Amino acid sequence: MPGIWELLIVLAIVLIFFGAGKLKNIGSDLGIALKNFKEGAKDEPKKSTKPKTNKKKK
Repeated sequence: MPGIWELLIVLAIVLIFFGAGKLKNIGSDLGIALKNFKEGAKDEPKKSTKPKTNKKKK
């Protein structure tokens, strides 16, 4: 596992590369995506997942 100094160096490089404004947008977009994913994971399917077959009786 990386130590605190390695994480700080990576954070500094990312901050220089993206800039503070871009990181804010990336963070908020990531938060929205995680929120939507959690809401989607909670939803249960209302119908069965079996594929319907259209067999006609003779």
